[in-house]
Amino acid sequence: MAGFWGALAFADVAPPAPLTWGVVKGLLLRHFRWWATQEDMFSSDGTLNLGYSYANMYLTENYNSPGSPYWCCLSFVPLVLGETHPFWAAKEEPYPIASLSPVAALQYPKHIVVHRGGHSFLLSSGQACHYPLKATQAKYGKFAYSASFGYSVPTGSYQLEQHAPDSMLALSEDGGDIWQTRRLAINARIEYHDDTPVLASSWKPWSDVEVETYLIPPHEESENWHIRAHRVRTGRDLMTSEGAFAIYGCRSDNGRILGPLAERPSEGTLQESQKALTVSSVGAVGIVELQPGVDRAGRVVLADPNSNLMYGRTLLPSLGADLPSGSERWFVTAVFALPAHGDGDAWRQKWERLPVIPEWLKRVMESGGQ
Repeated sequence: MAGFWGALAFADVAPPAPLTWGVVKGLLLRHFRWWATQEDMFSSDGTLNLGYSYANMYLTENYNSPGSPYWCCLSFVPLVLGETHPFWAAKEEPYPIASLSPVAALQYPKHIVVHRGGHSFLLSSGQACHYPLKATQAKYGKFAYSASFGYSVPTGSYQLEQHAPDSMLALSEDGGDIWQTRRLAINARIEYHDDTPVLASSWKPWSDVEVETYLIPPHEESENWHIRAHRVRTGRDLMTSEGAFAIYGCRSDNGRILGPLAERPSEGTLQESQKALTVSSVGAVGIVELQPGVDRAGRVVLADPNSNLMYGRTLLPSLGADLPSGSERWFVTAVFALPAHGDGDAWRQKWERLPVIPEWLKRVMESGGQ
């Protein structure tokens, strides 16, 4: 993506407002600075490895080769510009976040883009790959993708830790060995409720199981929480596990896996009825069931090593519940995410600022569906 900004300069196209050459320069240089901190992206011989922030073959596709990472060289296109080009003369400027809407619906890809509470992410329901991409359900089918908390892919097909289903509702019919998640969204659409865009869709992991999902972006009052509502109708016994974003899961002092927050208040995990939370050096991620009468067990899943795009060891705050055959159940999940911004315990106050179930959603639930 960074290569686009270099190509813009090379094409000698005047940046449209709110972009300026200073903004374009800032986008490109911040990109370079961030990657300069990712020391694990290099192999021992100094070449770029396959993966993202570190060598990771779980993420790769059959079209990848040792030369694939070198597409990054497109970012250096501005080096061909003459010394009088305004790209060089411009002073680096910050990203013009104030000119953007904090919530924007994108009709054609069926996305809702969110810039709120110091967190940029998108809600997604309309994407799927037309060929058998590896881990396609993870790369296209998740409910949300974050700019701060990288997504995960399965490392195997056995048990929850290998599936690593962040930003997904995973369902198992065999006691927790094999898990199904959303791959194809049926009738994905953007609805508007109280002037707020909402992503709605259905999906069928089995012929006798149907899930209807609503994805609701954060409101200003609870800016670090988005809501996912699911109506699950099942013709078979199911285990369910819904994950928040995956988050770096190691202690900052010794690199070991995080323990309970009660032992180390600055970072750790919380697992209680109807809620789970992980706080680490990169931020805080949590998940809560908003309906007091719905029993879901909070659990922090230790995802398999190297399942995540950005970090080799991640934890996944999750909620679990069992559903009997012939049942219909609503889950209303609030997902919390706050990237670290050097403000220490700021997450505590924001974590307590839970969203409420919107009135329109209550009416949908009471009416039995759409």
